[in-house]
Formats: sequence, structure tokens, C-alpha cells
Amino acid sequence: MKIEDKIELKVIEKKLLKVGRYLKDAKVTFQDRKIFATLYPDFKALQEAHIINIKQQLRWYAVELYNIEAPSAQKIKGHKIITNFYDLETQEPDDKTYVLLKKYLMSVSDKKVLFSSHLEFDLGLDSLEYVKLFLFIEKSYGAYLDEKTFSRVMVLKDLYGWIKEHEKRLDIASISWQDLFEECSGMRLNSSPWIMRVWKSVLWTIFKPYFRFETFGVQNIPKEPCIIAPNHYSMVDGFVVLASLPLSIVKKTFFLAFEGEFGKSAYSTISKHSQTILINHNKNLISSMRSVALPLLESKNIVIFPEGARSRDGKLLRFNKFFAILSKELQVPIVPAVIKGTFEAMPTGLTIPKPKKVTITYLEPIYPKELDYDAISKKVREAILKVL
Repeated sequence: MKIEDKIELKVIEKKLLKVGRYLKDAKVTFQDRKIFATLYPDFKALQEAHIINIKQQLRWYAVELYNIEAPSAQKIKGHKIITNFYDLETQEPDDKTYVLLKKYLMSVSDKKVLFSSHLEFDLGLDSLEYVKLFLFIEKSYGAYLDEKTFSRVMVLKDLYGWIKEHEKRLDIASISWQDLFEECSGMRLNSSPWIMRVWKSVLWTIFKPYFRFETFGVQNIPKEPCIIAPNHYSMVDGFVVLASLPLSIVKKTFFLAFEGEFGKSAYSTISKHSQTILINHNKNLISSMRSVALPLLESKNIVIFPEGARSRDGKLLRFNKFFAILSKELQVPIVPAVIKGTFEAMPTGLTIPKPKKVTITYLEPIYPKELDYDAISKKVREAILKVL
């Protein structure tokens, strides 16, 4: 009997819809003998929840949430999202407001820009592009767009309509990442060096015997401010980094974490009483990204997991490029770090880690110099892959 005959696809669909709160429907089929899901988003629910990173939301909080509990043979190996927006024949405006907006979108997306285009699904924009878009709208039209409003106007037709209603001026503005970082002067870091030292000592005392924990290459961390960029397997990874750093480095090191994981869970107490910067991909994007830059601007370090999520299969995920943007624009080095053993010790879905061997190795720093964002990201990823 084929494995396809043993698996009830309708049961998988029901389980997927149960965990995926922003799904209107889902269809599960076999493609090349692998389980594949076609997802139909509930855009009304997404708008009510002010979700603007829809692909990420459906991947991690529908497909991957289902996969955590699913047996190996019943895991979803691929998915696509079906959308249905405006009629492609809708007439484009020809006024200056629209021409300027379309020209900007054409400069940041390699996709064809239509009046019916959805900014995420059709043009491929993500959190980083949203930040620059918000800055562009503010500088060009004098209108302040927040994530809550943006979640309702993510189709170009709707965005244009909102701008027409709220524009106060019409200027051609150029936007760069320096525009974002130059306005951090009024922000302050919440430093707690003594608490960090306590956390480090406690974690080291526990990890050393339990994980047979070892650290290598700490001498590669420069005295100047830097970005520490580890691979990401487990919820314990951030604590592994903290436990491994010398006390002199711990006191000036901050950690980037996601509000969804560390803001509303058992980890919230830790994040409130440590040098943790919480961000949310669906709100306060501009201030969040400025907060991430702040440690580097104040000659501190920051730990950023470039994958942006934990690997579900032990393989390195695609890197987000914000860490590379920070490195380039602020001219700070990146220290790649290789964590081994935490995938076996505490994979996704496990509450208490297993006593597996865990190590972390800090590699030689990578300096941005004349490299572009993609080249920096690629160089860091290749350095980690080489050791993994």
C-alpha cells in the first residue's frame, strides 16, 4: 500500500484550519509524493488583527504550527497562498500623486506594478520595504502611515486612495537607510549590566554540566561595537550565546528578540530584566528598527539571528538582510557564530531540553567595507555553513 493511501488529507486540512486562525480555507494534496497545502487567507481577520506580514504569519502560525505536532509522514512539505484582489482591468489614475507612488514602487520591486497589485503578494515587499515606504509617504506627501492603517490598504488602489485623502504636500523625496538611523538621538537604551552578569553566571553554571557546554573563538569578538550573528535552532540559543560570552562583553551586549515569543510567554520576565530589544513585524516597525540600531550607535554589541526564525529541520534558513544593512550603514563588523547541539537538545515543540552536547564557536569578524547588503549576508552565511 502506498503511503498516500494511508494518510487522510481531510484530517490534515481540519487540523491545519484549527491552528491557522487567519485561514478561511485550506486544501491539502499530494505533489511528487509530498504533502502540499493550498492556503486561502481570511483577509478580513488579518486586517482586524493588523497583520501586514501575511506570508510569514501563515507560514509560521499555520503550516509550521501544524507541523510541530504532526508525525513525520504527515508534515506539510510545501505550500502556496491563493489571493483574489481587484480586477486587473481597473483604470489607473494619471495624477501626480499616483505617478510618484508608482515610480517609487517600481524602484523597489522587480515585479510589474499594477493598480490592482498587492504590495506583499504581487510586489514582494516585506518589513524592510514597508519601513522605507512609510518614510517615503511621510516625506513625499506629508502623511503619517502606521501599520494598523496599512493593514487595510495593502493593495495599491487602496493605498493610493488613502494618500489622496491624507496628503498635505507633494514633493519628490529620496529615501535611504541613513534617514532611519539618523533620527535615533532621542531614544535611550535600557541597560542592566549587573543583571546580565547574573544571568550569564547562572546559565553557565547550569549549561556547563548539563550540556557539557563548550565555547570556542571568543577572542574573535572585537573590542569595537559589533553584530553577533549565530545560526538558530532552538529557543535556548539566545541563552547559549549569553552563557558563552565573557563578563566584560556581556555587560555591553544586547539581544534582539521577537515580541511574539518573548513578550507574551514564560520568557517575558527574562526579556524585561535583561538587555533585550523586542520587535514585532506587524507594528512599530520604524521605532523598532531604530531601537535595534541604538546599541551599535552607543558603542555596544547586538546579537541578531539572521534567519529570523528557528530552523525546523536543522538546515540553515534564508537570511534576512537587516543585519547586513546595519553593518553597512553603521560600518560595524559582523561576528558569525556557529551553534551546534541545540537542535538535538531542544527542537521546536519541546519544553524541557535534553542533556545533549552543545557548543558555540565565534568565527573571525566580517567587515562591510565596500560590500553591498547581499554580499555581506552571503559572506556571513557561507562562513557559518562552512563550519556546520
